[in-house]
Amino acid sequence: MLPVATHAPPTTDANADAPALTCVVPVYNEVGSIPELHSQLSAGCVACARSYEIIVINDGSDDGSAELLDELAAADPHLIVLHFRRNFGKSPALAAGFTRARGEIVITLDGDLQDDPALIPAFVARIDAGADLVSGYKQRRHDPLGKTLPSKFFNAVVRRVSGIQLRDFNCGFKAYRAECVREISVYGGFHRFLPVLAGNRGFRIEELVVNHRARKHGSSKYGLRRLIDGFLDLLTVLLVTRFRTRPLHFFSLPAALLGIPGFVILAYLSVLWALGEPIGTRPLLTLGVLLVITGIQLLGLGLLGELLVRTTVQPSEIYSIRQPRTPRGRPLARPLAAQPLADAAQAPSPAAPSAGIHEAR
Repeated sequence: MLPVATHAPPTTDANADAPALTCVVPVYNEVGSIPELHSQLSAGCVACARSYEIIVINDGSDDGSAELLDELAAADPHLIVLHFRRNFGKSPALAAGFTRARGEIVITLDGDLQDDPALIPAFVARIDAGADLVSGYKQRRHDPLGKTLPSKFFNAVVRRVSGIQLRDFNCGFKAYRAECVREISVYGGFHRFLPVLAGNRGFRIEELVVNHRARKHGSSKYGLRRLIDGFLDLLTVLLVTRFRTRPLHFFSLPAALLGIPGFVILAYLSVLWALGEPIGTRPLLTLGVLLVITGIQLLGLGLLGELLVRTTVQPSEIYSIRQPRTPRGRPLARPLAAQPLADAAQAPSPAAPSAGIHEAR
């Protein structure tokens, strides 16, 4: 049984001894993989020759993973374990890890040992060379066709509609510059589209071929439901990236496609009525009225969205600053607008621990 108590982090300054590298690893019922995963992660981080921390998010496992992770955390000062009260999903797990990550570079990978932690130095080198996000590409996959074929189709669709030229959006092995994870929001099923969200913010995205290994323990969590959810989440991502600040543009196209034909139909029927031909019983009249009313409603939704944008959008959502430069000795003035979302995504204060999480270290 997982603990239900929430323990606040220490009251000392969390950034006083901040590591250079943070690994964020969500796990769910991977008790057979955890000991080897911990060993390989530690070796991969040590190979980078810089300070590090490993944050493992136990996403409501019920196979003994929680107890095993606590044992490892008690013996390894680099390991931090977050226990979710129940299974919340991969996106909330990554969000929890990103919130607590203190490293200048953040590495994410899955906990099933199919990602090879020995490649962590290669990811770090690409970030050091100037990339903001490096996404793994499983060129040779060790998965059944029932998983690889839908994944290829999904990746092709995302690549086409997003404009981000990656070949494997689903790969969990990624590296991020700290500024990147602070500016992107991860919820729902957005973990599949982090490169899309980062690209929309103007971050530099690169791809790295990774060594994909066959699963040794446990079972895959992939299914048809995930494919369907992925396409629904893709629609959401497109909405929040392209039309978050322009809702009227989103609704105006379908409004025009419906309203203009409806107006033409009603104009045609009006001419017939003016010529003395009865139109009250014609189905075309009902269709024209329905199309016009629907178009007006869509425009109304767009205008309502514009009002909401006016009162809810914060400056951090409409631009991303790479590196401010000011005259020597002059501090950078803080905007007068509301606190940016990126600042709100920092680690929670000791007096306000996150609900649903038990932290062990």
